[in-house]
Amino acid sequence: MLLEREKPKRFEGASRRLHAMMVGLLVLQSILVLRLWDLQIIHGNEYAQASNENRLHFQRLEAPRGIIYARNEDVVLADTQPACDIVFVPADCKEHEREAVTRRLEHLLAIDGDALLERIAQYERRPFTQILVKQNVTKTELARVEEYSFELPGVYTIVRPLRRYHYGEVAGQILGYIGEISREELTAWGPAFRMGDRIGRMGIEQMYDPVLRGRDGQLCVVIYNQSEPQLRTDEFGRPIVQTDSLGRRLRQELEFSRDPVPGRSLTLTLDIGLQAKCEELLGAERGAIVVLEANTGEVLALASTPRYDPGVFVRAGYGRERTALLQARPSPMRNRAFQEHYPPGSIFKVAMAIAALEEGVISEHTVYGCDGFFRLPGVSRPWRCWRYKYGGHGRTDVIDALAYSCNEFFYNAGTKLGIDNINRWAEMLGLGIVTGLDVPPGAEEAGLVPSAEWKRQQHPDGDPWEQRWYPGETVNVSIGQGQVAVTPLQAAVMMAAVVNGGNRVRPYLNKTLGPDITPLPISEHTLEVVHKGMRKCVEKTERPSAGTGIEARIPGMVVLGKTGTASVIQSRRYSSDEEIPKTERDHAWFVAAVADQDPPIAIAVIVEHGMHGSSVAAPITRQLIEYFYAHLPRDMRIARAEEEAP
Repeated sequence: MLLEREKPKRFEGASRRLHAMMVGLLVLQSILVLRLWDLQIIHGNEYAQASNENRLHFQRLEAPRGIIYARNEDVVLADTQPACDIVFVPADCKEHEREAVTRRLEHLLAIDGDALLERIAQYERRPFTQILVKQNVTKTELARVEEYSFELPGVYTIVRPLRRYHYGEVAGQILGYIGEISREELTAWGPAFRMGDRIGRMGIEQMYDPVLRGRDGQLCVVIYNQSEPQLRTDEFGRPIVQTDSLGRRLRQELEFSRDPVPGRSLTLTLDIGLQAKCEELLGAERGAIVVLEANTGEVLALASTPRYDPGVFVRAGYGRERTALLQARPSPMRNRAFQEHYPPGSIFKVAMAIAALEEGVISEHTVYGCDGFFRLPGVSRPWRCWRYKYGGHGRTDVIDALAYSCNEFFYNAGTKLGIDNINRWAEMLGLGIVTGLDVPPGAEEAGLVPSAEWKRQQHPDGDPWEQRWYPGETVNVSIGQGQVAVTPLQAAVMMAAVVNGGNRVRPYLNKTLGPDITPLPISEHTLEVVHKGMRKCVEKTERPSAGTGIEARIPGMVVLGKTGTASVIQSRRYSSDEEIPKTERDHAWFVAAVADQDPPIAIAVIVEHGMHGSSVAAPITRQLIEYFYAHLPRDMRIARAEEEAP
C-alpha cells in the first residue's frame, strides 16, 4: 500500500494554470483600467462634448447687421427689418380641413395650392414639421393672413431679420449686398465662420463686414434621438422652440443660449440727394460721375450706370433676376467710377499744364503757333489738332490752350517735358495710381500713365527697338491718348488738387476715417495760371468762339472746367458724327471744380460713347453743381453758417 504522499496528485499543474489565469485577468483588468483612463481622463472632455452635441441642438439666431447712414444720420441707406415667413404645421390642422386651408392660402398669398398639398402629404409621418408656405411675405399679405386666421388652423408666422436697402438702385453699387458664405471661403477663413453665415459682398457691405456683421446668438434645447426641433416666434417676434417634428416637447438650456448682438452702425460721406441726381443725369447712358469735397476728399457722390438694386440678393423669389444681373453685359455690378479706366483725352492737359509750368519748360507767356498740324523732325506723319479743318488755333499761350483745348500747344510742351516727367507729375496728381478709396482690396483699378521704364518692363526679353521709348509716343501721351488710362475718381482727385491749393486728397466713404492730405510741390502762380485757363474754358470770352466748356457756365459762380474727348476707334470712314455707330463713338469727359463756394467741390463726368465733352458732359456738370449748392447737406449748411457768423 502506497503512502499517502506517494500517491499521484489529482490536479497536476493546476497551480500553474491558476497562476496564468490570474496573470491574464490582471492584464485584462489593466487594459480596462487604461481604456477607462483614456476615455474619462485623456479624452473625457472630447467625449463629453460629443455627448452634449448629440443631446443638445443649437439653433443659430442671426444678428441684425449694423445700420448704414448717409452723411446726415437722419437718412438711413441700409438697415435690418423683420421679415415674415408663413409656415403650416399639419398636426395642428384636422385632416378634413387641410384642403380648405390650402385653398384659402392659395387665394391670399398667390401660391400653388396643389404643390402645397403634395408637400403636406410627404410629411404624413412627421405631422409636426413646419412646412414653408411663402417666404418674406409683404405687409398686405400678412394682414390678409391675420384677418382670416380663424379659418387657418395650423398656419403660423416666423419672423427673421432681413437686410433692407431703402433707396433701391441709388448708391447700390457703393453699398454692395450680402450673401451666404461659400465652402471655399469657409475653408480659408477657419472656425470664425460656419455654413449658413451671411457676409458682405462688394462695396461697403464687404469692406466693413467685420463692423457691420455683429455676433450671432443661439438657442439651445435638449432633443431626443434624431429629433428635428421646430423653430417658431412668439407674439413679440422672439424665436422659441417648443416641440420637435413628432410633437414631443423640448426643454431649453438657458446655460448655452445667448442673444444675438447687433452690428455697429456706419456713417458715410455720401449726399444721397446728390447721388440720386447724378444717377438721374446719367440716365440710360453708360458712364460715371464723381463729386468730392475738394478740401477733405469726402466722397459726396460716386454714381455709375448701369446700376443694380442690392435688395434683389436678399429677397426671396428673385433667383432669375439675380442670375440676369450677374450675367449682364455690360455688367451693372462694376462701378465705373473706380473699376473702369478710360483714355483721359484732353482732361489730361490740366496735368500737362501744371507739369510744364513747374518744370520750367513753359511760362505763362510761352506761345506756340497752331496751324492744325504738328510735326516731329524725321517723322513724316503729322499729328493733328482738333481744329485742323479750320486752320488751327493760331498763336496760343497756356491759358488759351486750356480754354480752347489746343492739341498742338501740348504736343510742343510734352516733347520738351519728356515721358518720365509727365509720368511723375501725373502720378503726383493722382492719375494712373490707386487713390486709396475705402473699397474691398483689389476693387479699385490703378489705370496707367506710362514711362520709359514701364515700356522696358513690358518687353523684358524683347529687342532694343521694342524696349525703347519713342518721341512720337510722348506726343500721343501729351494729349491723354496712347497708353494713358485713368479712372473718373482719379480725375476728380486731380481736380481737387487744382482747387484746394495743391494738395492731393485721399477720397473716402467712411466718415470716421477723416481727411488724408498730401501737399504737392505746386506753386501758387502755377495754380493761378491753370485757374485762368480753366475758367476761360467755361466763361464767355472776347474771341469769336467761347471756350469748349461754355455749357457748364453758371452766372455768378466761378466754375473751373476742362472738356475731353477720348478716342475709342481711330477711323475716318464717316463723314459726320451722326453716321458713327454708338459703340465706335468717342467717350465724352468733363472735369470741373467750383472755386468760390463753400465747400469747394471737384467733379469728374464721363459718358461712354457720348462723342463730345463740350455738348454732353458739360451740361450734366452744370446741372449737378446747381443742384448741390441749392440743396446743400444740413451739416455743410450749419458749418457754412458758423463760418459766416460774426
